[in-house]
Amino acid sequence: MIYADNAATTKMSRTAIDAMLPYMEEIFGNPSSLYEAGQEAAKALWTARERIAACIGAAPQEIYFTSGGSEADNQAILSAAHNGEKKGKKHIISSAFEHHAVLHVLKKLEKEGFEVELLDVHENGMVYPDQVADAIREDTCLVTIMYANNEIGSIMPIAEIGAVCREKKVPFHTDAVQAVGHLPINVNEQNIDLLSLSAHKFHGPKGIGALYVRRGIILESLIEGGAQERGKRAGTENVPAVMGMAAALAEAYSHMEENNKKLLGLRGRLIEGLSKISHSALNGDAKSRLPGNVNFCFEGIEGESLLLLLDDRGICASSGSACTSGSLDPSHVLLAIGRPHEVAHGSLRLSLSADNTEEEVEQILQAVPEVVAYLRNMSPLWKDKMSGKKEFVL
Repeated sequence: MIYADNAATTKMSRTAIDAMLPYMEEIFGNPSSLYEAGQEAAKALWTARERIAACIGAAPQEIYFTSGGSEADNQAILSAAHNGEKKGKKHIISSAFEHHAVLHVLKKLEKEGFEVELLDVHENGMVYPDQVADAIREDTCLVTIMYANNEIGSIMPIAEIGAVCREKKVPFHTDAVQAVGHLPINVNEQNIDLLSLSAHKFHGPKGIGALYVRRGIILESLIEGGAQERGKRAGTENVPAVMGMAAALAEAYSHMEENNKKLLGLRGRLIEGLSKISHSALNGDAKSRLPGNVNFCFEGIEGESLLLLLDDRGICASSGSACTSGSLDPSHVLLAIGRPHEVAHGSLRLSLSADNTEEEVEQILQAVPEVVAYLRNMSPLWKDKMSGKKEFVL
Protein backbone atom coordinates (compact mmCIF):
# COMPACT_ATOMS: atom_id res chain seq x y z
CA MET A 1 0.00 0.00 0.00
CA ILE A 2 1.11 3.52 -0.84
CA TYR A 3 -0.34 5.93 1.70
CA ALA A 4 -0.62 9.44 0.23
CA ASP A 5 -3.40 10.95 2.33
CA ASN A 6 -1.45 12.39 5.26
CA ALA A 7 -3.56 15.57 5.27
CA ALA A 8 -6.49 13.37 6.38
CA THR A 9 -4.53 11.61 9.09
CA THR A 10 -1.03 10.29 9.73
CA LYS A 11 0.34 7.00 11.00
CA MET A 12 1.26 7.26 14.66
CA SER A 13 5.00 7.40 15.21
CA ARG A 14 6.78 4.88 17.40
CA THR A 15 7.92 7.81 19.52
CA ALA A 16 4.30 8.82 20.21
CA ILE A 17 3.23 5.26 21.02
CA ASP A 18 6.17 4.74 23.39
CA ALA A 19 5.38 8.04 25.14
CA MET A 20 1.78 6.94 25.72
CA LEU A 21 2.30 3.42 27.07
CA PRO A 22 3.54 4.30 30.60
CA TYR A 23 0.45 6.44 31.15
CA MET A 24 -1.82 3.55 30.27
CA GLU A 25 0.01 0.85 32.20
CA GLU A 26 1.74 2.51 35.16
CA ILE A 27 0.97 6.21 35.69
CA PHE A 28 -2.78 5.92 35.19
CA GLY A 29 -4.02 8.13 38.03
CA ASN A 30 -6.53 10.94 37.64
CA PRO A 31 -4.58 14.24 37.44
CA SER A 32 -7.17 15.91 39.68
CA SER A 33 -6.51 13.47 42.54
CA LEU A 34 -4.36 14.61 45.49
CA TYR A 35 -2.56 11.32 46.10
CA GLU A 36 0.82 10.62 44.54
CA ALA A 37 -0.43 8.53 41.60
CA GLY A 38 -2.69 11.39 40.54
CA GLN A 39 -0.04 14.04 41.06
CA GLU A 40 2.41 12.10 38.89
CA ALA A 41 -0.13 12.29 36.07
CA ALA A 42 -0.65 16.01 36.76
CA LYS A 43 3.11 16.63 36.55
CA ALA A 44 3.20 14.76 33.24
CA LEU A 45 0.44 16.97 31.86
CA TRP A 46 2.40 20.08 32.78
CA THR A 47 5.55 18.72 31.16
CA ALA A 48 3.59 18.04 27.97
CA ARG A 49 2.13 21.54 28.08
CA GLU A 50 5.65 22.95 28.31
CA ARG A 51 6.88 20.85 25.36
CA ILE A 52 3.97 21.87 23.13
CA ALA A 53 4.26 25.54 24.10
CA ALA A 54 7.98 25.54 23.33
CA CYS A 55 7.34 24.27 19.79
CA ILE A 56 5.17 27.27 18.89
CA GLY A 57 6.83 29.96 21.01
CA ALA A 58 4.06 30.14 23.61
CA ALA A 59 3.94 29.96 27.41
CA PRO A 60 2.67 26.72 29.00
CA GLN A 61 -0.19 28.60 30.67
CA GLU A 62 -1.45 29.55 27.20
CA ILE A 63 -2.03 25.94 26.09
CA TYR A 64 -5.42 24.28 26.59
CA PHE A 65 -5.98 20.63 25.67
CA THR A 66 -8.99 19.77 23.47
CA SER A 67 -10.33 16.74 21.62
CA GLY A 68 -8.81 18.01 18.38
CA GLY A 69 -8.76 20.82 15.86
CA SER A 70 -12.52 21.13 15.41
CA GLU A 71 -13.15 21.68 19.12
CA ALA A 72 -10.27 24.13 19.31
CA ASP A 73 -11.65 26.11 16.35
CA ASN A 74 -15.12 26.20 17.91
CA GLN A 75 -13.88 27.32 21.32
CA ALA A 76 -11.60 30.01 19.90
CA ILE A 77 -14.17 31.51 17.56
CA LEU A 78 -17.11 31.40 19.97
CA SER A 79 -14.99 32.90 22.76
CA ALA A 80 -13.73 35.79 20.63
CA ALA A 81 -17.18 36.45 19.19
CA HIS A 82 -18.92 36.57 22.55
CA ASN A 83 -16.12 38.68 24.03
CA GLY A 84 -16.69 41.16 21.22
CA GLU A 85 -20.45 41.05 21.62
CA LYS A 86 -20.08 42.35 25.18
CA LYS A 87 -18.43 45.45 23.68
CA GLY A 88 -21.05 45.85 20.96
CA LYS A 89 -18.81 44.35 18.26
CA LYS A 90 -20.42 41.64 16.11
CA HIS A 91 -18.49 41.68 12.81
CA ILE A 92 -16.27 38.68 11.99
CA ILE A 93 -13.84 38.35 9.10
CA SER A 94 -12.85 34.99 7.63
CA SER A 95 -12.23 33.47 4.17
CA ALA A 96 -14.37 31.49 1.76
CA PHE A 97 -12.18 28.37 1.85
CA GLU A 98 -11.83 27.73 5.58
CA HIS A 99 -12.29 24.26 7.03
CA HIS A 100 -15.90 23.43 7.87
CA ALA A 101 -15.01 23.47 11.58
CA VAL A 102 -14.67 27.22 11.08
CA LEU A 103 -17.36 27.85 8.47
CA HIS A 104 -20.08 25.96 10.33
CA VAL A 105 -19.49 27.74 13.63
CA LEU A 106 -19.59 31.04 11.73
CA LYS A 107 -23.00 30.06 10.33
CA LYS A 108 -24.10 29.36 13.89
CA LEU A 109 -22.97 32.83 14.93
CA GLU A 110 -24.84 34.41 12.02
CA LYS A 111 -28.02 32.95 13.50
CA GLU A 112 -27.10 34.73 16.74
CA GLY A 113 -27.00 38.06 14.91
CA PHE A 114 -23.30 38.30 14.04
CA GLU A 115 -22.25 39.61 10.62
CA VAL A 116 -19.74 37.29 8.93
CA GLU A 117 -17.66 38.59 6.02
CA LEU A 118 -15.92 35.89 3.98
CA LEU A 119 -13.00 37.28 2.00
CA ASP A 120 -12.52 36.17 -1.60
CA VAL A 121 -9.67 33.77 -2.24
CA HIS A 122 -7.32 34.53 -5.13
CA GLU A 123 -6.90 32.04 -7.97
CA ASN A 124 -3.62 30.86 -6.46
CA GLY A 125 -5.37 29.99 -3.21
CA MET A 126 -4.16 32.96 -1.19
CA VAL A 127 -5.69 35.57 1.11
CA TYR A 128 -3.58 38.71 1.48
CA PRO A 129 -3.10 41.21 4.33
CA ASP A 130 -4.52 44.16 2.37
CA GLN A 131 -7.83 42.29 2.03
CA VAL A 132 -7.97 41.92 5.80
CA ALA A 133 -7.00 45.54 6.38
CA ASP A 134 -9.69 46.78 4.01
CA ALA A 135 -12.35 44.61 5.67
CA ILE A 136 -11.67 45.50 9.33
CA ARG A 137 -14.24 47.86 10.83
CA GLU A 138 -14.80 49.53 14.19
CA ASP A 139 -17.16 46.69 15.16
CA THR A 140 -14.89 43.82 14.04
CA CYS A 141 -14.45 41.39 16.93
CA LEU A 142 -12.42 38.63 15.24
CA VAL A 143 -10.35 37.74 12.20
CA THR A 144 -9.99 33.98 11.60
CA ILE A 145 -7.85 32.92 8.64
CA MET A 146 -6.40 29.43 8.27
CA TYR A 147 -2.62 29.02 8.32
CA ALA A 148 -2.50 26.54 5.44
CA ASN A 149 -5.38 25.15 3.42
CA ASN A 150 -6.19 21.51 4.07
CA GLU A 151 -7.05 20.73 0.44
CA ILE A 152 -4.79 22.77 -1.82
CA GLY A 153 -1.96 23.36 0.66
CA SER A 154 -1.52 27.09 0.12
CA ILE A 155 0.20 28.84 3.06
CA MET A 156 -1.17 32.24 4.05
CA PRO A 157 1.06 35.24 4.97
CA ILE A 158 0.09 34.76 8.61
CA ALA A 159 2.62 37.10 10.22
CA GLU A 160 1.55 39.97 7.96
CA ILE A 161 -2.16 39.30 8.52
CA GLY A 162 -1.48 39.10 12.25
CA ALA A 163 0.36 42.43 12.14
CA VAL A 164 -2.67 44.09 10.53
CA CYS A 165 -4.93 42.68 13.25
CA ARG A 166 -2.54 43.73 16.01
CA GLU A 167 -2.38 47.28 14.66
CA LYS A 168 -6.19 47.43 14.49
CA LYS A 169 -6.51 45.79 17.95
CA VAL A 170 -8.62 42.91 16.59
CA PRO A 171 -8.08 39.35 17.93
CA PHE A 172 -6.56 37.03 15.31
CA HIS A 173 -7.27 33.29 15.25
CA THR A 174 -5.66 30.83 12.85
CA ASP A 175 -6.68 27.23 12.20
CA ALA A 176 -3.16 25.80 12.01
CA VAL A 177 -4.15 22.13 12.00
CA GLN A 178 -2.34 21.46 8.70
CA ALA A 179 0.66 23.63 9.56
CA VAL A 180 1.71 22.71 13.10
CA GLY A 181 4.43 20.08 13.01
CA HIS A 182 5.22 20.88 9.37
CA LEU A 183 6.12 24.57 9.37
CA PRO A 184 8.08 26.74 11.83
CA ILE A 185 5.60 28.71 13.95
CA ASN A 186 6.10 31.39 16.59
CA VAL A 187 2.86 32.84 17.87
CA ASN A 188 4.54 35.97 19.24
CA GLU A 189 6.59 36.80 16.16
CA GLN A 190 3.59 36.09 13.92
CA ASN A 191 1.10 38.14 15.96
CA ILE A 192 -1.23 35.19 16.57
CA ASP A 193 -3.74 35.47 19.42
CA LEU A 194 -5.46 32.08 19.10
CA LEU A 195 -4.22 28.96 17.32
CA SER A 196 -5.76 25.50 16.82
CA LEU A 197 -3.80 22.27 16.35
CA SER A 198 -4.51 18.54 16.16
CA ALA A 199 -2.13 15.69 17.03
CA HIS A 200 -3.13 13.20 14.35
CA LYS A 201 -1.88 15.52 11.61
CA PHE A 202 1.75 15.15 12.81
CA HIS A 203 1.94 11.44 13.70
CA GLY A 204 0.30 11.74 17.10
CA PRO A 205 -2.89 10.04 18.32
CA LYS A 206 -6.40 10.88 17.17
CA GLY A 207 -8.87 12.54 19.49
CA ILE A 208 -6.46 15.03 21.05
CA GLY A 209 -5.52 18.57 20.14
CA ALA A 210 -4.77 21.92 21.69
CA LEU A 211 -5.76 25.56 21.61
CA TYR A 212 -3.23 28.33 22.15
CA VAL A 213 -4.82 31.38 23.81
CA ARG A 214 -2.77 34.52 24.32
CA ARG A 215 -2.78 35.70 27.93
CA GLY A 216 -5.47 38.31 28.49
CA ILE A 217 -8.03 36.74 26.14
CA ILE A 218 -11.06 35.37 27.99
CA LEU A 219 -11.82 31.78 27.00
CA GLU A 220 -15.39 30.51 27.02
CA SER A 221 -16.12 26.95 28.16
CA LEU A 222 -17.82 24.65 25.68
CA ILE A 223 -18.09 21.76 28.15
CA GLU A 224 -19.35 22.36 31.69
CA GLY A 225 -18.49 20.13 34.63
CA GLY A 226 -15.23 19.92 36.54
CA ALA A 227 -12.44 22.44 36.84
CA GLN A 228 -9.98 20.79 34.45
CA GLU A 229 -7.91 22.93 32.07
CA ARG A 230 -8.06 25.82 34.53
CA GLY A 231 -11.84 25.71 34.45
CA LYS A 232 -12.09 26.06 30.66
CA ARG A 233 -12.68 22.43 29.59
CA ALA A 234 -14.42 20.01 31.92
CA GLY A 235 -13.63 16.29 31.81
CA THR A 236 -10.78 14.11 33.05
CA GLU A 237 -7.75 14.76 30.88
CA ASN A 238 -6.66 12.11 28.38
CA VAL A 239 -3.14 11.88 29.77
CA PRO A 240 -1.82 9.14 27.44
CA ALA A 241 -3.00 11.01 24.34
CA VAL A 242 -1.56 14.30 25.61
CA MET A 243 1.81 12.64 26.17
CA GLY A 244 1.70 11.13 22.69
CA MET A 245 0.84 14.50 21.16
CA ALA A 246 3.70 16.27 22.94
CA ALA A 247 6.21 13.60 21.94
CA ALA A 248 5.06 13.56 18.31
CA LEU A 249 5.20 17.34 18.05
CA ALA A 250 8.66 17.59 19.58
CA GLU A 251 9.88 14.90 17.20
CA ALA A 252 8.30 16.64 14.20
CA TYR A 253 10.04 19.91 15.00
CA SER A 254 13.39 18.26 15.68
CA HIS A 255 13.36 16.66 12.20
CA MET A 256 11.45 19.37 10.33
CA GLU A 257 14.31 20.69 8.21
CA GLU A 258 15.42 17.30 6.89
CA ASN A 259 11.85 16.06 6.44
CA ASN A 260 10.79 19.12 4.49
CA LYS A 261 13.86 18.94 2.27
CA LYS A 262 12.86 15.40 1.32
CA LEU A 263 9.20 16.33 0.88
CA LEU A 264 9.99 19.27 -1.38
CA GLY A 265 11.88 16.90 -3.67
CA LEU A 266 9.04 14.38 -3.78
CA ARG A 267 6.44 17.12 -4.21
CA GLY A 268 8.37 18.67 -7.08
CA ARG A 269 8.63 15.33 -8.87
CA LEU A 270 4.89 14.70 -8.48
CA ILE A 271 3.92 18.14 -9.75
CA GLU A 272 6.31 17.82 -12.69
CA GLY A 273 4.93 14.42 -13.65
CA LEU A 274 1.22 15.16 -13.21
CA SER A 275 1.55 18.45 -15.11
CA LYS A 276 2.27 16.37 -18.23
CA ILE A 277 -1.30 15.06 -18.24
CA SER A 278 -3.25 17.08 -20.80
CA HIS A 279 -5.98 19.43 -19.58
CA SER A 280 -4.86 19.31 -15.97
CA ALA A 281 -4.11 22.10 -13.50
CA LEU A 282 -2.30 22.44 -10.20
CA ASN A 283 -4.51 23.89 -7.48
CA GLY A 284 -2.98 26.30 -4.97
CA ASP A 285 0.13 28.44 -5.05
CA ALA A 286 3.10 26.78 -6.75
CA LYS A 287 5.59 27.95 -4.11
CA SER A 288 3.74 29.01 -0.97
CA ARG A 289 2.31 25.58 -0.21
CA LEU A 290 2.74 22.80 2.33
CA PRO A 291 5.85 20.71 1.59
CA GLY A 292 3.91 17.46 1.11
CA ASN A 293 0.79 18.76 -0.65
CA VAL A 294 -0.06 18.18 -4.32
CA ASN A 295 -3.58 18.94 -5.59
CA PHE A 296 -4.61 18.65 -9.25
CA CYS A 297 -7.78 18.97 -11.29
CA PHE A 298 -8.18 16.70 -14.31
CA GLU A 299 -10.81 17.72 -16.81
CA GLY A 300 -13.30 15.12 -17.95
CA ILE A 301 -13.29 12.77 -14.96
CA GLU A 302 -15.02 12.29 -11.61
CA GLY A 303 -12.77 12.41 -8.56
CA GLU A 304 -14.59 9.57 -6.81
CA SER A 305 -13.94 7.16 -9.69
CA LEU A 306 -10.31 8.23 -9.79
CA LEU A 307 -9.88 7.49 -6.08
CA LEU A 308 -11.55 4.07 -6.28
CA LEU A 309 -9.39 2.98 -9.22
CA LEU A 310 -6.24 4.24 -7.49
CA ASP A 311 -7.29 2.29 -4.41
CA ASP A 312 -7.49 -0.84 -6.58
CA ARG A 313 -3.83 -0.19 -7.37
CA GLY A 314 -2.97 0.18 -3.68
CA ILE A 315 -2.75 3.98 -3.62
CA CYS A 316 -4.56 5.86 -0.84
CA ALA A 317 -5.40 9.40 -1.92
CA SER A 318 -8.19 11.95 -1.54
CA SER A 319 -10.23 14.43 -3.53
CA GLY A 320 -10.20 16.95 -0.70
CA SER A 321 -11.06 17.14 2.97
CA ALA A 322 -11.72 13.85 4.75
CA CYS A 323 -14.48 15.62 6.67
CA THR A 324 -16.57 15.97 3.49
CA SER A 325 -15.67 12.73 1.73
CA GLY A 326 -19.29 11.56 1.88
CA SER A 327 -20.55 14.64 0.03
CA LEU A 328 -21.39 14.63 -3.68
CA ASP A 329 -20.91 18.39 -3.89
CA PRO A 330 -17.70 19.74 -5.43
CA SER A 331 -15.06 21.10 -3.07
CA HIS A 332 -15.94 24.52 -1.69
CA VAL A 333 -12.20 25.21 -1.69
CA LEU A 334 -11.86 24.66 -5.43
CA LEU A 335 -15.00 26.69 -6.11
CA ALA A 336 -13.53 29.48 -3.96
CA ILE A 337 -10.42 29.72 -6.15
CA GLY A 338 -12.56 29.88 -9.28
CA ARG A 339 -12.61 26.32 -10.57
CA PRO A 340 -15.87 25.55 -12.43
CA HIS A 341 -18.15 22.87 -10.94
CA GLU A 342 -17.31 20.45 -13.74
CA VAL A 343 -13.58 20.64 -13.07
CA ALA A 344 -13.88 20.82 -9.28
CA HIS A 345 -15.47 17.36 -9.33
CA GLY A 346 -12.32 15.89 -10.88
CA SER A 347 -9.72 16.75 -8.25
CA LEU A 348 -6.99 14.67 -6.66
CA ARG A 349 -5.15 15.48 -3.43
CA LEU A 350 -1.91 13.66 -2.70
CA SER A 351 -0.44 14.53 0.70
CA LEU A 352 2.92 12.99 1.52
CA SER A 353 4.91 12.41 4.69
CA ALA A 354 8.59 11.73 5.23
CA ASP A 355 7.71 8.02 5.24
CA ASN A 356 6.98 8.14 1.51
CA THR A 357 9.72 7.19 -0.93
CA GLU A 358 10.88 8.12 -4.42
CA GLU A 359 9.82 4.67 -5.61
CA GLU A 360 6.27 5.30 -4.35
CA VAL A 361 6.14 8.62 -6.16
CA GLU A 362 7.17 6.93 -9.40
CA GLN A 363 4.43 4.32 -8.91
CA ILE A 364 1.89 7.09 -8.40
CA LEU A 365 3.13 8.84 -11.56
CA GLN A 366 2.64 5.64 -13.50
CA ALA A 367 -0.82 4.92 -12.11
CA VAL A 368 -2.52 8.34 -12.24
CA PRO A 369 -2.07 9.03 -15.99
CA GLU A 370 -3.27 5.52 -16.80
CA VAL A 371 -6.38 5.85 -14.63
CA VAL A 372 -7.15 9.33 -15.96
CA ALA A 373 -6.86 8.06 -19.56
CA TYR A 374 -9.09 5.07 -18.75
CA LEU A 375 -11.80 7.25 -17.22
CA ARG A 376 -11.65 9.76 -20.06
CA ASN A 377 -12.06 7.01 -22.65
CA MET A 378 -15.29 6.00 -20.90
CA SER A 379 -16.67 9.55 -20.70
CA PRO A 380 -19.17 10.83 -23.30
CA LEU A 381 -18.35 14.37 -22.15
CA TRP A 382 -14.68 13.84 -22.88
CA LYS A 383 -15.54 12.51 -26.37
CA ASP A 384 -17.58 15.64 -27.02
CA LYS A 385 -14.63 17.79 -25.96
CA MET A 386 -12.20 15.84 -28.11
CA SER A 387 -14.52 16.12 -31.14
CA GLY A 388 -14.93 19.84 -30.64
CA LYS A 389 -18.63 19.71 -29.73
CA LYS A 390 -17.80 21.16 -26.33
CA GLU A 391 -14.94 23.42 -25.28
CA PHE A 392 -12.17 22.50 -22.88
CA VAL A 393 -12.05 24.36 -19.57
CA LEU A 394 -8.43 23.58 -18.70
